[in-house]
Amino acid sequence: MAGRKKVVVTGFEPFGEHAVNSSWVAVQELEQLGLGDSTDLHICEVPVEYRAVQSLIPALWQQHQPQLVIHVGVSGLATAITLEQCGRNEGYKRPDNCRFSPDSQCCVENGPHCLNSVLDMEAVCRRVKASHPGLPVTVSKDAGRYLCDYTYYSSLFLGHGRAAFIHVPPLGKQFSRLDLGTALQVVIGEMLNLLDEPEQTEDIKFCFHNHQEGNADK
Repeated sequence: MAGRKKVVVTGFEPFGEHAVNSSWVAVQELEQLGLGDSTDLHICEVPVEYRAVQSLIPALWQQHQPQLVIHVGVSGLATAITLEQCGRNEGYKRPDNCRFSPDSQCCVENGPHCLNSVLDMEAVCRRVKASHPGLPVTVSKDAGRYLCDYTYYSSLFLGHGRAAFIHVPPLGKQFSRLDLGTALQVVIGEMLNLLDEPEQTEDIKFCFHNHQEGNADK
């Protein structure tokens, strides 16, 4: 991927017990830190609303034509930066901030059950641990069956797999806003490095993991 890179990074608005959503705080901090002179960074706050996501995510892809879209969400159970490998299409029962949930309980009707990112998150994790041994980072295959998972699947579907999702802990739970912003800078930098490699250019992948019911905090 030669030349300048265009990247979109999103965080979420407050919801439930998260009166301050650390994902959006982290993304705002990342905007201040940047991703280097060769990367154009665009950020966006995503409403915790299914219908808003249905219109916003396609608009972001169409407007920016990015090489990669990274969504960031908060998980109350997380104690590390968590890289989500895949998004799922079904199981969206929990009401959003408008007390709405899709009648179909799915993201894309007749879409694949599960979609993988073109990025190997285990490889990203290894690179981060090698370059920043003190940064706690892990990989998950369950983004939670709420707006995080819903948004991720939407981007994977629209972007042919060129999307990623990062769950961050709440503020004050081991991480400050600067810690979270710096962690995003490091992790996304490694994602972009990996995306440059030829074997990472293939399109969307289906996944066949045996998923359990998701974490409702995600």
